[in-house]
Amino acid sequence: MLRELELDAGRPAAQPVEFDMATPLIAGLSVAAAALGGRSMIRAWQVFRTQAAMPRVRRFYPGGFQGEMNRREAALILGVRERATVDKIKEAHKRVMVANHPDAGGSHYVASKINGAKDILMGKGKSRSSIF
Repeated sequence: MLRELELDAGRPAAQPVEFDMATPLIAGLSVAAAALGGRSMIRAWQVFRTQAAMPRVRRFYPGGFQGEMNRREAALILGVRERATVDKIKEAHKRVMVANHPDAGGSHYVASKINGAKDILMGKGKSRSSIF
């Protein structure tokens, strides 16, 4: 539908102005699209902000224990490199033992494996050249 607006008779005549019904519809859709786009941007920012604040969680070693522990397995248990320094080994041992201590509900077997891993990495384990 087209409506024509005409000026009062006392004023000079001007060109009639035509209003199309599609103009308000397009304006409304534009505002709605801007609102939805802004909403999705705010939600994406909130998700990004919460993920950036969370520390990365390392995956645990999926396998079981080997028959005789070697340096590789000891390093995997403590979460350090095979050639880690003594300070890093002690820090990792303390961190893992706090989480798995038998007095706090942890397993005696796992605690013994953690202690064995520390001993092997620090060089206090059985020497390989021993007869016994």
